[in-house]
Amino acid sequence: MTKKFHIKKGDTVYVNAGESRGKQGRVLEVIRKKDRAIVEGVNIISKHQKPNAESPQGGILKKEAPVHISNLMLIDSKTGKPTRIGRRKNADGKLVRYSKKSGEEIK
Repeated sequence: MTKKFHIKKGDTVYVNAGESRGKQGRVLEVIRKKDRAIVEGVNIISKHQKPNAESPQGGILKKEAPVHISNLMLIDSKTGKPTRIGRRKNADGKLVRYSKKSGEEIK
């Protein structure tokens, strides 16, 4: 069975701990096996790249490194502030995520 996380790919999140604390970004990928997510513009590292067919010049590349899921909070679309997430059944009986701050369902 796969793990259930409070964030998904495409969500806008706030980083509440670590070196990138206070930054916001969009989730590009969720790595379930390691409980981590890659967030756009957050936790930037320098990767030394040897010249190869893809990049003949090589050099130092800047790229996003994974951030632990526990250090991320979803941004509430209504208030624009970080919020905790809950799960409840909607009218169809499906389990959906909702914002604890505004009580609104998250699409």
